[in-house]
Amino acid sequence: MSAPRVLVCGTVLAQGLGGVQRHNRELMPRLAQRLAADGGRLAVMLGRDGLDFELPASIERISSDVPASPALWRAWQESGALRDALRRARATGPGFDLVHTAHLPAPRSLGVPFTLTLHDLKSVASPFVATSRRLVARSVLRSAVRRAARVFCVSRTLARETASVTGVRSEHLVFAPNGCDHLPLVERAPARDPFLLFVGRLEPRKDVETLLRALALDRALPRLVLAGAEQGRHGEELRTLARELDVLPRVDFAGPQADAALARLYASCASVVLPSVREGFDLPLVEALRAGAPIVASDLPVHRELAGDAARYFTSGNPTRLVDALRERPAGTPLPLATWDDCATVLVDAWRAMAS
Repeated sequence: MSAPRVLVCGTVLAQGLGGVQRHNRELMPRLAQRLAADGGRLAVMLGRDGLDFELPASIERISSDVPASPALWRAWQESGALRDALRRARATGPGFDLVHTAHLPAPRSLGVPFTLTLHDLKSVASPFVATSRRLVARSVLRSAVRRAARVFCVSRTLARETASVTGVRSEHLVFAPNGCDHLPLVERAPARDPFLLFVGRLEPRKDVETLLRALALDRALPRLVLAGAEQGRHGEELRTLARELDVLPRVDFAGPQADAALARLYASCASVVLPSVREGFDLPLVEALRAGAPIVASDLPVHRELAGDAARYFTSGNPTRLVDALRERPAGTPLPLATWDDCATVLVDAWRAMAS
């Protein structure tokens, strides 16, 4: 049987590099190649701001006037724009068999099935989100997951949490881990001037605050490099805290890094430190594992799932335990890591099964 024709909803893909954009940037060329090889098709509907990364010419781009944010305004326009795109495709050819999206709220009343990739449940369970917003997010999540033909979860931990929150059966959820092979590999060569490395967006749930407090507790710890974009005013809040703790001269707010520069940081750091209080996957963890960097991570179920005994763990939010973990010996052998090809195969196989 020929592969399905899939329309990807990409209205949020101009919001800057992050987990969702990385996921789509790596997967879409692989998905398009696999679908086209068996007579299928992949297209992407872009939002008002277009796309800020390259895609192969073989992937059709469908324009729309849907804004990336705010989310409610986007959702209000998105379903109508998708219906228009589906109608136009049917009028000029065989049309699309399904829609795929990697963000919420999910589209409604499309006339074809849709699938959904979940990256985390931060809006539902994060302590940094107001209770009223968490309640709304929980309702949105339940509706989307129950209406979707299949839901892809980037970790087994996330799949268990999603089943618990939404009440869906486990067979409705498909484990599709993010890959780790997007960065160039650089031979490990620790810098003469040792440094700790944090990679990720500077936002409250990443808990860089605990990392700064650990620096203040142990003045012998190496300097800290923060490699990631700043969310809102949180970067300035962290600078203020670092100044109050008298560690600001030991902290480099390096900002987001290009792939080659990030690979060099992984290769030369003393340790990668990931103190998040909540994650659905944590891409920097698998990047660090692939690079062979020592890792110290908060003791979250998903961190244990991804790294096993290859990381050193500490109690989330506890700077004293973080200092202890940084002083421990390097950890053990890493677990097998998924590739983006693995993830693409999972999605295409699930889409084929739906179409059969």
